[in-house]
Amino acid sequence: MHRIFLQIAFIFTLSVQLVCAGPIEECHEFAAYGIPSLSGDLLCRRGFLLAHDPAKKTPVWVAQHLTSHKVKGAAKRSNDFKPDADLEQGKRAELSDYKGSGYDRGHMAPAADMAWDEQAMSESFYLSNMVPQAGVGMNRGIWMELEKKVRRWAQQRGELYVYSGPIYEREPKTIGRNHVAVPRYLFKVVLDPQQKEAIAVIMPNEKLNTGDMPRFLVNVREVEKQTGLDFFSTLPAAEQEKIETVKVQQLWQ
Repeated sequence: MHRIFLQIAFIFTLSVQLVCAGPIEECHEFAAYGIPSLSGDLLCRRGFLLAHDPAKKTPVWVAQHLTSHKVKGAAKRSNDFKPDADLEQGKRAELSDYKGSGYDRGHMAPAADMAWDEQAMSESFYLSNMVPQAGVGMNRGIWMELEKKVRRWAQQRGELYVYSGPIYEREPKTIGRNHVAVPRYLFKVVLDPQQKEAIAVIMPNEKLNTGDMPRFLVNVREVEKQTGLDFFSTLPAAEQEKIETVKVQQLWQ
């Protein structure tokens, strides 16, 4: 896929339409319920759509459409971590930025969600899809377990729209020569379009107890408040109000 800049025209009718020449047309699927923000450089990938922040060298948000079919894929994990060639040097993370940093290269669109397609799997390893993430107890702990739950929910519910991304302090810590920003928190918002309900979490980017996952449940409005993003913008205002203001009391089963 190729880089897509913000010269794209957006036409909002009953659903979001991304109007431009080129591969962004292949990403309508991920924008069915709106684009969380127009900031950053849009990158259309086989398995997700993201907005990349050239200052922080991380995604602003990553959007997926996860289905029961996709979570049954059998493609092997590629592990081909790489800088994103569709982004300019100096405005992207490099492998050297993470080396010796003490942080994992944390996927926002998980590799395991891409097992339905080898290209999608490979593209999930672009550093544009990653943030510096605490490893043990976070990327290799509670966050991984949350990703597993989301795949199980997709299998049970048929389809989900999933949005993931970082939340920063005013002056975030950075790693590497390219000053890749380290998030203070990470969020995930999951919409069930059939049941018209959503679940959201905000987790500190640190080692956590997986059993404490329910403690990090919030409503979607809280994620919007802390990020400045706008979810589900194609829905009528009344539906947005109903979905976004409810904080579920326990994780979906």
